[in-house]
Amino acid sequence: QVQLVESGGGLVQSGGSLRLSCAASGSIFKILSMDWYRQTPGTQRELVAAINTGGETNYGESVKGRFTISRDDAKNTVYLQMNNLKPEDTAVYYCNVEIIPSNGDIITLTYWGQGTQVTVSA
Repeated sequence: QVQLVESGGGLVQSGGSLRLSCAASGSIFKILSMDWYRQTPGTQRELVAAINTGGETNYGESVKGRFTISRDDAKNTVYLQMNNLKPEDTAVYYCNVEIIPSNGDIITLTYWGQGTQVTVSA
C-alpha cells in the first residue's frame, strides 16, 4: 500500500505565493510520474503540472510562467511552487503519482493524495 500526504495549502491574497508538498511512502520500488491536478465544484479535475523521472515538466496553459513543479526522489516528494496566484487558481489541489510497487509485480499503480485547499482572495 502507498500513502500520499499533501501539505501547504491555505488562504492567500491575489499575487501571493504558496508551496505545496506531497510525500509518498509505503511499498514503492520506484516512482515514475508525479503530477498535480486541481478541481473546483462541478468541474472535472484538470492537470496543473507534471514531472517525469527524467525531470521533464509539463504545465497547464493557465499556470505556465507562474507555477513550478519539482521533485526530490530521495524524499519521494513532489512540490508545486505557485507564484502570482490569482482568484481563479482557487481549487482543491491533488497530487497523483505512478509507481512500480516493491513486491516484485511488473506493473504500475496510480495513487491520489487526499487534496489540499488553496483559496486566493481578490
